[in-house]
Amino acid sequence: MLLTFDTATPRVTVALHDGERVVASADADVAMRHGEQLAPMIERVLADAGAQRFDVTAVGVGVGPGPFTGLRVGLVTARTLGHVLEVPVYGVCTLDVLAAQAVGAGEVAEPFLVATDARRKEVYLASYDADGTRIDGPVVVKPAEAATDALVVGEGADLYPEHFARTAGPRRPSAAWLAVAIAEEMAEILDPEPLYLRRPDAEAPGARKPVS
Repeated sequence: MLLTFDTATPRVTVALHDGERVVASADADVAMRHGEQLAPMIERVLADAGAQRFDVTAVGVGVGPGPFTGLRVGLVTARTLGHVLEVPVYGVCTLDVLAAQAVGAGEVAEPFLVATDARRKEVYLASYDADGTRIDGPVVVKPAEAATDALVVGEGADLYPEHFARTAGPRRPSAAWLAVAIAEEMAEILDPEPLYLRRPDAEAPGARKPVS
């Protein structure tokens, strides 16, 4: 049993894959409540599949890029489960999950970009070939600097249509497709470490400067 989840966007998404197919999944699009939602959603998905936590043999987690707080919830949970259950933890770039879904669901058939919301009027961006293999990125950029006529997957295309005119595929990641991407080797497997691409918004204060 492969348990997967992603908290790199405003969506919290969880799924369970039995080695052949996704047997249960759940999504919630309530921003700023990742910590409250993830654990109950994991329990619900396991219950829906008639499984228990100790049936899990591997954990997959989206590693971003994404905001510090949301990513931390998913990655800490993944590493904790991996330690407690003594199972491997696989990380996958969240943009790669969107690319895998776009290709796997037959929504793209040409090279394309994936763009997600990076806040601060920026997007996280990566480019892919027609098979969904990442060829560049991810980076964080201003939409105007990344304006393109290429096909764009992801929520960034909806937020900045003046710069990304051609759109296709999913807007936010799906843990079901994260599970498929891992099970069917559709994406690069990474260590379960966060892809922040920028420093956290909240930082510990530095040392006070001496008063001259």
